Amino acid sequence: MDIQTPRLKLSLLAADDWHLFHDLHTNVEVMSLCYDVPSMKELKDKFELRTQAWTKQSTHWLCLVITDKDTNEKVGVTGFCFQGDIAEVGYMLLPQFYGLGYATESLQAVINWAIQTHKINMFSAVVTEGNTASERVLTKAGFALMRTIPDAFMIGNTLHSDHLYYLSVDDEQLD
Repeated sequence: MDIQTPRLKLSLLAADDWHLFHDLHTNVEVMSLCYDVPSMKELKDKFELRTQAWTKQSTHWLCLVITDKDTNEKVGVTGFCFQGDIAEVGYMLLPQFYGLGYATESLQAVINWAIQTHKINMFSAVVTEGNTASERVLTKAGFALMRTIPDAFMIGNTLHSDHLYYLSVDDEQLD
């Protein structure tokens, strides 16, 4: 798999990416609007699942490492998972790489690859209310807010609403 943009290279998550995966999932700033920091066992299980071979029929996430081509720094992860016929997208960046456009650029590359390679025509994303940076990424990539689910998810001891975003691809883009 070779997904590239002018600045980024996206590659399958591999065993030697454990440090990045661990740092993303244990960083309080990253996790504060995602979910609670997982236990070490949960994190290892999640990593193990995300490093397994992926096909369009897989039920686990396709997890791609985002690497800056100029510096060769690993800045985060992106990918998607099928929920029925819809690909749910996601991304996480290390805080020092916030605001540089990496999330939008990598998300658009993943979507373009999914459209061209797998003829996927519907994408979704779930964002915790208050995660305005993530919502900006989605709208830049063409997603629209379709629904808010009040008090849908607990992070720490606080209930948060979920914002559900969707992107529908027309048939011309699939050709």
